[in-house]
Amino acid sequence: MADRRQREEPGSTGEHNRGGVFRRGGDPGRADAFEKLYRSRESEQRVVGETRRLPPADRVPPHRPKRRPTHSAGREYDGRGIKRRAQERRRRRVRNTLVVALVLLLVVPGAFYLWADSRLERVEALQDYEGRPDRQPGTTYMIVGSDSRDGLDDQQVQDLATGRAEGRRTDTIMVLYMPRDGDPTIVSVPRDSYVPMAIPGYADNKINTAFADAVCGTDEAGTEVCGGPGPLVQTFEQASGVRIDHYVEIGMGGFVDLVDAVGGVELCPEEPMADPKAGLDIEAGCQEMDGGTALGYVRTRATARADLDRIQRQREFFSALIQKASDPATMVNPFRSVPLVLAGTDTFMVDEGDKLRHLASMLLAMRGGTRTTAVPVGSTPTLDGVGSVVLWDEGRSEQMFEAMRTGEPIPEEAMED
Repeated sequence: MADRRQREEPGSTGEHNRGGVFRRGGDPGRADAFEKLYRSRESEQRVVGETRRLPPADRVPPHRPKRRPTHSAGREYDGRGIKRRAQERRRRRVRNTLVVALVLLLVVPGAFYLWADSRLERVEALQDYEGRPDRQPGTTYMIVGSDSRDGLDDQQVQDLATGRAEGRRTDTIMVLYMPRDGDPTIVSVPRDSYVPMAIPGYADNKINTAFADAVCGTDEAGTEVCGGPGPLVQTFEQASGVRIDHYVEIGMGGFVDLVDAVGGVELCPEEPMADPKAGLDIEAGCQEMDGGTALGYVRTRATARADLDRIQRQREFFSALIQKASDPATMVNPFRSVPLVLAGTDTFMVDEGDKLRHLASMLLAMRGGTRTTAVPVGSTPTLDGVGSVVLWDEGRSEQMFEAMRTGEPIPEEAMED
């Protein structure tokens, strides 16, 4: 007993309480760190006699397996890899879609362009010769309408009233001039313009003579030179001092196909016109013309001023065709744009250095405002051995050509109605 009483007395090293918990020296009312190691947590304490009840089934949250991150940041492992495989499939679909879109946007149009460009017929029209004008600031296209019947069958010859004339001549010569700044201008060159010829043995003559393949001469080297695109371009360059950068030629058959490919063009004759030689019989007023009717409209000379009236109709037609071909409704419609490209590349003849992109540039350049004019006419005398010719107005024509040589817009006073 003495020992027990002695143990119950406070000592210097510790004491025993009634609960048998050994305490170190310190505040008797507070548990020290040693006691905390063995004291049960509050969450584990429970009132004796209390019955533990499970919550209702509808209140139990669904069991979700704990997701743990994998070695790749942003990826989660759900135990089966379903989500990961679905994400990979989506990525593959997006990647494949992008590849297909890239092929459609780049490869297919590129292949179509190369194929269409290869269909263009090429000829040596822009030739180097002694005294040829140097390169000039503006850009020029010579556009020639040939009366070649190549490609027309017997029925078309009859329907279009073209006849079966052999060889190749031209009634339509135009120069599309694009200055450095400002709107493009279509300049008609009268086919009867009396100018020096680039064909050996020929002096001054009508400019379309330089295009006729039946007209031939022999140069100083003894080589035969016949009319065609090259002599025509050279004849115009020497007469005007304006350098031609691109050459475009189209025959009668191609003319008709081109108009039909864009669905016809609207033209506005001021009076009724009937010309059996051109296969034309139309009323006055604005009307939609198909290829055959439009061909007769620009070919006929059955008016008061003959060739001068025809030049105006040719400019009217060319402007209408460009506007229709460059219209967004034509460009975005594959049933119009594809036949247009096929008709154009199948019938156009261009210089050896010209590409399909040059034709596209010509088309796009004239989508805005395009002025139309002609080389100013001074007089129309009749000469022995040549017939009726057109003499250019020296002052106004030189004013026009000077502007074209320097890349400036053609002044209003040099414009011809």
